Amino acid sequence: MDPTKLILCKVRESKEDIFNPLIATATQMGCILFLSHVFYLFLKPLGQPGPIAQILAGVVLSPSLLSRITRVEEFFIQTSSEGYYSVFSFFFRAIIMFLMGLEVDKCFVKRNLHKARIIACGAVMGCAILGAASSFLIMHVLRIHQKHVIFAMVFIMVVTNSASPLLFRVVIDMKLDNSNVGRLAICVSLMMEISLVLLFTIVEFFMKEKSFHLFLLFSFSTALLVIVNRHLVPWVNTWNPKEKYLTNPEVLCFCLPVLILAMSNENFGFSNIVPCFIIGLTFPREGKVARTLLRKFTYPVYEFILPIFYGYIGFQFNIQAIQHINHMIAVVLIVVVSLGAKIIGTLAACCFLKIPRNEAFFLACILNFKGNAAFLLIDVTKGSRTWWGPEVRHLLLAAMVINTLISGFIASYLLRKEEKYFAHSLTALEFHSTDSELRLLACVYTSHHASGAISLISASSGSKGTPITPQLVHLVELRKNHKAKLMYHQLEDGEEFSDEETYGGDDVLEINDLIDVFTKQSKVLIRPSKLVSPLTNLHQEMCSIAENSRVSILFLPFHKHQRIDGRLENSNEGIRTTNQKVLRHAPCSVGILVDRRQSGFQIPHGSESVQQVATLFFGGPDDREALALSKWISMHPQVNLTVVRFLAAPMNKQHLIDNASTKNHEILMSISTHETENERDNSFLEDFCNRYVVSGEVEYLEKQTSNGAETLAALKDMVDKYSLFVVGKGKRDSPITTGMNDWEECPELGIVGDLLASSEFQINASILVIQKHVHLDRSLLDS
Repeated sequence: MDPTKLILCKVRESKEDIFNPLIATATQMGCILFLSHVFYLFLKPLGQPGPIAQILAGVVLSPSLLSRITRVEEFFIQTSSEGYYSVFSFFFRAIIMFLMGLEVDKCFVKRNLHKARIIACGAVMGCAILGAASSFLIMHVLRIHQKHVIFAMVFIMVVTNSASPLLFRVVIDMKLDNSNVGRLAICVSLMMEISLVLLFTIVEFFMKEKSFHLFLLFSFSTALLVIVNRHLVPWVNTWNPKEKYLTNPEVLCFCLPVLILAMSNENFGFSNIVPCFIIGLTFPREGKVARTLLRKFTYPVYEFILPIFYGYIGFQFNIQAIQHINHMIAVVLIVVVSLGAKIIGTLAACCFLKIPRNEAFFLACILNFKGNAAFLLIDVTKGSRTWWGPEVRHLLLAAMVINTLISGFIASYLLRKEEKYFAHSLTALEFHSTDSELRLLACVYTSHHASGAISLISASSGSKGTPITPQLVHLVELRKNHKAKLMYHQLEDGEEFSDEETYGGDDVLEINDLIDVFTKQSKVLIRPSKLVSPLTNLHQEMCSIAENSRVSILFLPFHKHQRIDGRLENSNEGIRTTNQKVLRHAPCSVGILVDRRQSGFQIPHGSESVQQVATLFFGGPDDREALALSKWISMHPQVNLTVVRFLAAPMNKQHLIDNASTKNHEILMSISTHETENERDNSFLEDFCNRYVVSGEVEYLEKQTSNGAETLAALKDMVDKYSLFVVGKGKRDSPITTGMNDWEECPELGIVGDLLASSEFQINASILVIQKHVHLDRSLLDS
């Protein structure tokens, strides 16, 4: 039924309907949401994603179970309800595809387009070959005697289909949305579904003899809306600079053209999947327009629209359609062919790309989810003379639901079995190549912290084209005595009541402005978010975000800020306590920035002057991690990096004999460890020099000192030359730092970092202290 007519005209209720179909539809949605939450409580401990529970909730309400009861069937299944289902499906499909396009990681797609294309082609070829070969057997089993070619084409496309919205949500629930395999699966699924919809459109041209001019008209309309958005959004971002988000009427102005275009496509028989996705994909991501749309759509789509959408898929499952042995054989064949074809095609493509077999099996299973386009294909000629009866339709729907549930169970099993393999492994930078994606997370409390954090993100972004995915989290302390200042009826017109938005104050607006300015200058997109939590639990939330985001390094602000006179003053002791907890429990490397924004390191992007940065290398895993981060910093065109290695001056022979006679036992126990660390230091530094120093990108210096006093003097000679010092926290004692920690104030910065950050040490530069992540048993961290 045409959704446009349903919206503009009142749907006439049939005389056979006992209840209002709109009430029945709303009640069904509420039951699906309730049952899906109940099922999820039991399935989540088993590793099952939310969409599986939502599909099962729809199956329970379907004619297979509860709707077999006469009274329930009369309430849920009415002749006029189909029109409401069509309207809701239309709106849900348009919103889902627009949001998916808005959330797709375009940088990842560009880097992995070739790989995704090969996997998609392999899966499609496998499904096409096996689907064509088995379609004749299925037609024989189902006794289809007409329209063989059309049925074979529809069957092949249904088997080939991969439901990208369903897969997208499953990947998020499995916490793989930031992993390479999860994002690759999303790219492949989108390619397959978009290609399938386009092929489906071409088939309809020949089946229904539609005008090609309409297709060109809608394509031109989509392109025109994309161009308008590209020019309109940057202009709207400059409106009302004191407002955090757009107002509801302004949001409606951006949504209405998309809905009108989608309704026009549906009205003339075209699917709105492709235009809505393209508009979302090309929508500018910078500024408060994109932030507002994500904020408006994300929660209702993930918590209400998608669960209802998946539940309706399960609701169409009707076990009563499988009445004969031939029906059962046909359903089993469809499920086996669909899953087997995806596995064979995906395995062949992954073998060509040298992707591990366990990843290939997992990709094949989650690419086998059905929904969205597959159900549109099954209904492509529903009610016309070319369809093969409701019996075949119900069998195909039942096979698609069973196929999705089985694929979900297998994917969850593979994920639990290979949990360590699919877990995040790049938790440190030492063995991280600059050619691979750098994922980092910066945490800030105020807009002053945000300036320093964005400076680090700017420096770490390297040269143009360096793969980097930065995130910035605004940390807000949740106080026990917090109360909303205004009641709902006291809000001004157009203002929304959201208790969460009162947290953070004006810092939110200033942080967003800093991010927008940086994104405009550098074209590096920062993903902002906000975390509201009590200080006692803040470190746990931060570590959880870092683990789920699969970052390699986490940047934290120092608990002191720079005063006008240049000295550091304590801001909040709670920040220091949180930093210490994060250093103990972090799932990745950690960097603490002592930001002297008045005289220290500035944002390299947009700066006319070149920033001078020094990496101090004393030896050890933390210093190697600091040097590893310096690889990205050295690639930035507005940064000159100097690596300064401190070495112990050679001792005379008599001193060595005396020292050995007094500390012989300590030397015997530590000599093996020190030699191993020294070998690692030399090897890593040698590789770094061969790559960056020999080519002239980095300057290298060596300083020999005998004790802490000489090291301190060497550091004082350097303080006026650089705007940023990068140094490892350090854990082992060294002769060249002896006595430097006698007046230790902040042990979380290490010996050298604490010295450089002290008020007595006259320095104008910022300091970044790095601690390398060490893999430890999680139970030891919790104890």
